[in-house]
Amino acid sequence: MKGTQTHEGATDPGTDGPTDADGGRLVGSDRVLAVLKELARYPEGVGLEELTRVIGSPKPTVHRALAALRRAGLAGQDARGHYALGDEFLRMAFAHHESRPDHVRVRPVLEALAQRFGETAHYAVLDGREVVYRAKVDPPSGAVRLTSMVGGRNPAHATGVGKLLLARHLETLAEVEAWIGGSALERRTPRTLCTADALHRELETIRERGYSLDDQENEPGVNCLALPVYATSPRTPSGAVSVSALTYRTPLSTLVEAADEIRALLGPLGEPHR
Repeated sequence: MKGTQTHEGATDPGTDGPTDADGGRLVGSDRVLAVLKELARYPEGVGLEELTRVIGSPKPTVHRALAALRRAGLAGQDARGHYALGDEFLRMAFAHHESRPDHVRVRPVLEALAQRFGETAHYAVLDGREVVYRAKVDPPSGAVRLTSMVGGRNPAHATGVGKLLLARHLETLAEVEAWIGGSALERRTPRTLCTADALHRELETIRERGYSLDDQENEPGVNCLALPVYATSPRTPSGAVSVSALTYRTPLSTLVEAADEIRALLGPLGEPHR
C-alpha cells in the first residue's frame, strides 16, 4: 500500500513564506509546525539551505523556527549541521503509540496472521475520508514487502479496511452520497470504486458477508481481506485488521477461503458483544 505525502504549505509569491490550507500566510506557531512536519520527511537529516528552499521562507525565519523546536527537544542538529526530528519528539510519539490499548491488544493477532500467511497484516482506523494505519507486521520472510507504514494514510473507499468500517457508518445511498459530498473520490487504480452507487452496493455486500475485500483497488498487484475489531467498544468496531497480499503470491481467492480462519485468530476481538 502506498502512502501519500503532501506539503501543507505552498509558496505564496506575494509573501515571504508558505500559506496554509485556507490561503492564509503561515505565521508564528503555524510556521514552526510547518518546519516540524517537513523535518519528518528527512530521517537522515536536512541542511538549513535545503529546508529553507522547500519551506519557501527566509533563512532567518526557518532558523528561528528550528531554534524553537530544538529548545523543546522536538528537533536536533548533528555534527554536519543537519536537522532532524529530536529525541523528545520520538519519545512522545512512540509512548503515545504504544499506550493505545487497541494497538497493544491487536498486535499479537497481526503477528499470527503474518506468520500464517507470509503476508503483511495491518490494523487501521477510520479518520474521515481516510484510514490511518495504527499497526503493521511484516511476514518473517519474503523478498518483497509492502511500503505501508504505521501512521500512513490511504483513501477509505479504496481499501479493504476502509470499506469495512464505512459499511458500519453508511447504510443508505443517501448517506454515501452525503459522505462523498462535492469532492470526487480518487481513482487509485482502474478497479477503484468511485461512484456513490458502486460504493453503496459494495458496502451492502460487506454487511451481508461480514468481511471486506480490496481487489487491487488501492494499488495494482496488492489485494486484501479485512475484518472488524472490537477492541474498545462492545458493539462498534474500533478498527479493522487486514491481511494484505501480493496477488502473484497469495491470490484473493486464498484469502476468501481463509476468512473463517482469520476470524478465529481474532478470537474475542473479532466478535461484537451483545
